[in-house]
Parts: sequence; structure tokens; C-alpha cells
Amino acid sequence: MTVRILIADDDPSMRSALGEMLRSEPGFEVIGVAADPEGAIDLAGTHQPDVAILDVKMPGGGGVRAAEGIRGASPGTRILALSAWDDRETIRRMERAGAAGYLVKGSAPDDLFAVIESVTR
Repeated sequence: MTVRILIADDDPSMRSALGEMLRSEPGFEVIGVAADPEGAIDLAGTHQPDVAILDVKMPGGGGVRAAEGIRGASPGTRILALSAWDDRETIRRMERAGAAGYLVKGSAPDDLFAVIESVTR
């Protein structure tokens, strides 16, 4: 089974790095990338990804806004929060918005792959 993934992050280098990392791993397909919550919501509505990896601190409402919109546009999509911050309040806000998993930016590729596999089970 191929896991279809949407990436949303305002940092172009982070979007690129995540995309390259995921495309190199068998079983993952990147179906789109977005730089803001509205772009992520639109892509999710169109492509119905299995997983959306969302930067928590994106401008325009951040990962919380994206997660809430994606839940409405693509209810089957599992949300994975991605942040430079590892604090309880950020994690709680994203969980309330529907995140099924959380990963700190800069984590090892194997950690990313494991979290994606975990949230899709």
C-alpha cells in the first residue's frame, strides 16, 4: 500500500527536504506541497491524502487552521504536526485540532517514517 502525503510548510527548504526524503522511501507518495494553511486545505480537498504533514507555525493560522480545514475537506486524512518547538501547549493545540502525531523538525528520517506509519495504522 502506498501512503499518499501532503506537506505544508512556509519554509521552501523544509518543503523540499521533506519531499525528497519521502519520495526516496518506498511506500510513500507526495501528492502535493503547500506554503500556507489555505493551500494545504485546497490540496487536501482535491487529492484526499492519507497523511498531511503540517508546520505548526505557518503564517495564516498555522497548523491549527490547516488541520481544522483539512478535517472538513478530507475527513479521512490523518494529521501529523511538525514543529521546531517541543512544548506541551503546542502539542495540545494541535491535538485539539485533530493531529494524530507530532514530530520535532530535525528528527531523523527513520523517526519521520515511523510516525507516518503509526498514524496510518
